[in-house]
Amino acid sequence: MNEKRGITIRNVAKGPGPLRNFMARIGAPVLVGLGFLTIWEVLVRIAEVPHYILPGPLLIIKTLITDWHTLFPSLMVTLSITLSALFVATVAGVGVAVLFAQSRMVERTLFPYTVMLQVTPIVAIAPLIIIWVKDIQLSLLICAWIVAFFPIISNTTLGLNSTNHNLLDLLQLYGASRRQIFWYVRLPSALPYFLGGLRISGGLALIGAVVAEFVAGTGGNQSGLAFRILESSYTLQIPRMFAALFLITFSGVLIYIATTLIAHFALHRWHESAVRRES
Repeated sequence: MNEKRGITIRNVAKGPGPLRNFMARIGAPVLVGLGFLTIWEVLVRIAEVPHYILPGPLLIIKTLITDWHTLFPSLMVTLSITLSALFVATVAGVGVAVLFAQSRMVERTLFPYTVMLQVTPIVAIAPLIIIWVKDIQLSLLICAWIVAFFPIISNTTLGLNSTNHNLLDLLQLYGASRRQIFWYVRLPSALPYFLGGLRISGGLALIGAVVAEFVAGTGGNQSGLAFRILESSYTLQIPRMFAALFLITFSGVLIYIATTLIAHFALHRWHESAVRRES
């Protein structure tokens, strides 16, 4: 009887099967998206909306395929700027956050300026950065970095300052050095906060790159997807505009998924926010 009860308990603990879990996480959103696209296509055809006003999803996919040779290089330019800005923002943000955590005086002195950097609209200062830097690619990188920088530094600083004080007192009681406390306690406790900021900064870096490209308005082989959108709007190639917009949105989704997976693999074995529990 006890053995049967143990089997029953173990079966209940397993929770829903893999198929149900897949449908809950991926299948349901995909079905909703396909339903939305189907309704969009049907309404456009029934109302006979001109393609230069609102193209249907099928026409957008067709344009994406036929213009891939032009859109793909622009996608690579935008992604290159985005990922480079995210990398620089991560390195600089973590470095500054560690500096803030070591000295409250430094944090009180410099943190307001990081807030000012965040709240200043990038559209307003992007023309100045482009004029001062002169190198277009570098200026676009700086614009995207400015947008992505603050969440990293803010979240990491919060995480470093949120370490359990009882644990810190215990380690100091046992004679742990300041370096040991930082590497073995404060840094791991700040990791979930940093990864949350990284997830936010990934999307913001893409937004900053696209906005900077809009302001720069550069063409040629080094032009990103934002310029393709401007170019398409000038020539009324609306399906091509939607195709470029789709690539930007899809890139943002992929960046979010990538940063989410990084957070999952880093935290799923020990942190409460990622430990999987079955109801």
